Amino acid sequence: MFTGLVEARGSVVELIDDPPARRLEVEVGSEWVVDSAIGDSVAINGCCLTVVFIGPATLSFEAGTETLARTNLGDLAPGDPVNLERPLAAGGRLGGHFVQGHIDDTAEVMEVTRDGEWVTMWFQVPGSLAMALVPKGSVAVDGVSLTVVEVDDNRFSVALIPHTLDVTTLGIRQPGGRVNLETDILAKYVQKLVGGESLDGVVIGNENSAGTRP
Repeated sequence: MFTGLVEARGSVVELIDDPPARRLEVEVGSEWVVDSAIGDSVAINGCCLTVVFIGPATLSFEAGTETLARTNLGDLAPGDPVNLERPLAAGGRLGGHFVQGHIDDTAEVMEVTRDGEWVTMWFQVPGSLAMALVPKGSVAVDGVSLTVVEVDDNRFSVALIPHTLDVTTLGIRQPGGRVNLETDILAKYVQKLVGGESLDGVVIGNENSAGTRP
């Protein structure tokens, strides 16, 4: 379980195809390496992955076919920045909201409007996911816990403060780009109970845990 408060921004070092998966090596810095172990969970752009190898300043992960297809991890190239967050520790502060690291789908950046140092960003989403979004509700975009401002039939907006733009990948997102989207877990259960239907798609999470909580 995560909070959507990005701890650091790493950089993709190498992508190694290992069919049917792909190994993702990310530069994280020595502090993260010292505090990491094989089998740990880390959210990469909001997607929960398992540490499979530890280098001097890097952590490596394996992403399966479904993860690569249904998240923006499949779009990554060497040098690309990624958002990093470790799981919430027992007794830790919950400053964002409960984030599972199980990506529902990707959303497309539609519009980026600047007002001084602030940015309003609009995203286009499948209608099934828009139903799980409400004004003032929570959503994780590329692993960043955000508050929804407005919601239409197939799009929603958020307001981004300068700090978020500086320390996460959202500061470099442009119209046409893809971001990972995870709607609030409570909204999913309410939608299913009220509508009698499950959300479209397959939940994405740890490859080792078949989508279960880390």
